[in-house]
Amino acid sequence: MLKTRVLTALALLAVFLSALFLLPESGWIAFCALFVGLAAWEWGALAALAAVGRVIYSAFLVGVFVLLGTFEASATNGLYAPAWVYYAAGLFWIVLVPVWIWRQPRFGSRAVLLAAGAPVLLPAAAALVDLRGVHPSFLLATLATVWISDTAAYFVGRRFGKRKLAPSISPGKTWEGVAGALAAVGLYALAWTSLGGSPMRVAPAWILPVLLGLAVAGMIGDLFESLIKRQAGVKDSGTFLPGHGGILDRIDAPMAMLPLAVIVFMR
Repeated sequence: MLKTRVLTALALLAVFLSALFLLPESGWIAFCALFVGLAAWEWGALAALAAVGRVIYSAFLVGVFVLLGTFEASATNGLYAPAWVYYAAGLFWIVLVPVWIWRQPRFGSRAVLLAAGAPVLLPAAAALVDLRGVHPSFLLATLATVWISDTAAYFVGRRFGKRKLAPSISPGKTWEGVAGALAAVGLYALAWTSLGGSPMRVAPAWILPVLLGLAVAGMIGDLFESLIKRQAGVKDSGTFLPGHGGILDRIDAPMAMLPLAVIVFMR
């Protein structure tokens, strides 16, 4: 299993980096549309849609994602998606999702969960386009925030974890893991600042709190996806990635973090 996980991770990294640095803008948008389609297919399964329904749902969200760029084509702010999309996503992740995680409602209809798929997937995909538009390495550095956070949380939690963060949602996560994640991201922020990598519109003094906030947003996204899977009665969101589960299992933290990164760095 470990060998499978490593090989899959290496293949994913190779595909992602190749697309990130080699594709033209239109190709990158198509790549992000593919991400939306695959993730929407898995989200539809979590909402208990049959295969036909999942195809329709995936096609609909891909279509909306493409239209977002069309609507904003004549705007002057340079963003792929209208600004309100990112602010709505910010409210969703900062206000609604924490309450959702706290109350853990079970809806009698799948409509609410399907509707939630739009703010979960579409702003994140649009953010991939906008942050890459600054520079591919800028998007990579932003994503590294949640990658470092997740990695540190895993290893620190395994070694020192005792106090459960959310035992009814994800029993493996601990407060010690959270502390380790924030410490690692703090070091990353200090390195980013010392190397002169101040992002757009963010003063060097604000890099540390901004990256810590993005790391916390990633943790919220992770917990939210874990809650949806638990309520759906599944361990993984899908089987696209051998040894890793589904697409959603690998992008749960970036989904929450990316729209907020656009608000902080580009608005």
